[in-house]
Amino acid sequence: MSDVIAEMRLPTQELRDDIPFYTKVLGMRLDMIYPADDPQVGVFSGHGLRLRIEKGADEAPGTLRILTDDPAGFADGARRLTAPNGTVIEIEERNPPLVLPQTDHAFVVRRLADQAPWIIGRAGMHYRDLVPSRLGGSIIASHIRIPDGGPVPDMVHFHKVGFQLIFCIKGWVDVVYEDQGPPMRLTAGDCFIQPPEIRHRVLEASDGIEVIEIGVPAEHITEIDHDMTLPTPHLRPDREWQGQKFVYNQASGADWGPFRLPGYICRDTTIGTNTKGVASVQVVRRGDGTPVWARHDTDILFGFVMSGTLTLEGEGKDPFALGAGDAYVIPPGMRTRWAAPSEDIEILEVTLPGSFKTELEPQ
Repeated sequence: MSDVIAEMRLPTQELRDDIPFYTKVLGMRLDMIYPADDPQVGVFSGHGLRLRIEKGADEAPGTLRILTDDPAGFADGARRLTAPNGTVIEIEERNPPLVLPQTDHAFVVRRLADQAPWIIGRAGMHYRDLVPSRLGGSIIASHIRIPDGGPVPDMVHFHKVGFQLIFCIKGWVDVVYEDQGPPMRLTAGDCFIQPPEIRHRVLEASDGIEVIEIGVPAEHITEIDHDMTLPTPHLRPDREWQGQKFVYNQASGADWGPFRLPGYICRDTTIGTNTKGVASVQVVRRGDGTPVWARHDTDILFGFVMSGTLTLEGEGKDPFALGAGDAYVIPPGMRTRWAAPSEDIEILEVTLPGSFKTELEPQ
């Protein structure tokens, strides 16, 4: 098969004016020009792009974005230019730093019975938004399901995030991760923490698989890695990505201990330790004692009821009767109580940061 070349056509009124701009200012190469006596067409290449600038072409001049590791050293530090032919040139960071928005604190309750819409997202997965406000862009919490199991049409990809959790609440899913060995099966009660930019691929899922996915910040980039093949040849369980380790925590055989609130017990997923306190993820069940009013001082406290029922009471709020599929966010400093838990109550609690204080009120 012969090679195929794609080029973008842009208009111009006078090609002679464009040649020095595209070659000297933007550092592109002039590959072709014709006719010689009165040039009408010039073809330029560079920065992974091929441009055909043609006198009298019908297209709009458009916008050309150039991504570079050194914007200050490109085009004399200009961040926005206009070429003689009218094309706008934007100079941007190739890998801009991750920006974590300031949390817009709010008390949020999202109930399954409210019939929030399921949206078809990436790779055919169905998404239900658990925190519609996104707390000002600081977090996204999604209830994700795949109705029909089997192979998942996914590609090797990674996310530019500060924190990301996948917690399975129903069914199973097979995923393979960079430097973590062969594919792993996540079953109900298990979770993965996907460190920032770890390459991975979803392979196959059972019918009716459901997971909770937490991402910080809410809007983050997913990039496809066309070069990496998974699994990778090396097993490096202690590797860190931006200070975080990959975690595969399984529910079977877990140890249960005291929870931060009386009347409950929990199992720790080790995510607090392996993220160096960026986040903590615990599964909570009913224990001995009587629930009390309490406050916390962490930035984000998210909860999802996986089974059973309880009444979430908040100062100045009507009580909320919660059941399986319901989610909530309790802002720092708000006085609340987890009252009347059923025997089969099980809650997923995610906090960012993972280390914080809880103030209990005397009974």
